[in-house]
Amino acid sequence: MSKIMSWALAAALLTSVAHGQQAPSEAAPSAAPAMPPAAAAPPVLSTGVAPDYRIGPGDTLQVFVWRQSELSVTVPVRPDGRISTPLNEDMQAVGKTPTALARDIETKLSEFLKKPTVNIIVTHPISLYSQVSIVGQVKSPGSIPFQEGLTVMQAVLAVGGPGEFGALKRAKVLRKDAGGAVKEIKINLYNILQKGDMSSNITLQAGDVVVIPESHF
Repeated sequence: MSKIMSWALAAALLTSVAHGQQAPSEAAPSAAPAMPPAAAAPPVLSTGVAPDYRIGPGDTLQVFVWRQSELSVTVPVRPDGRISTPLNEDMQAVGKTPTALARDIETKLSEFLKKPTVNIIVTHPISLYSQVSIVGQVKSPGSIPFQEGLTVMQAVLAVGGPGEFGALKRAKVLRKDAGGAVKEIKINLYNILQKGDMSSNITLQAGDVVVIPESHF
């Protein structure tokens, strides 16, 4: 090969490298092997309501079972407080939070599946507008489904009873009237629970809030 051709070939190689091209004599690197996709984690679904929401009759629940579409259904809560889903004909739902109900369904499905993952979404919380809330110095503050004839004593006991520092003689019920104004009804829980005096054990209405303040020492 003449010197002129050698210099021409060298110049061509330098030009290709300068432009980011591979030299003709170099083999193109093989593509890296595709990595298998990581296993997808179970999706975290919003329940659609507050975490302490208690399921009530008439609510509509979406039961989502991860990777089991044939077991995922949307069901109403029956008047008896129960629901029916595939592989689970009869389960109590009323009074439970969506998370608690999901764990109960997982326990039932574990008889048929390995480590089932369940999410509950309250898509139509009918009972959200027919609940009674118990707040302040009680053992488990929260809301319970309203039922006709529900009394203050029943509501307080449903959340575990009064707390250690509750001012039972200064308890009250907050109730909205048709115009939206809040009315305060004084309740003597001490007389109800300790003396059996039911004179202030009033019947509650949907939307009432029972308040037990903290004692002043």
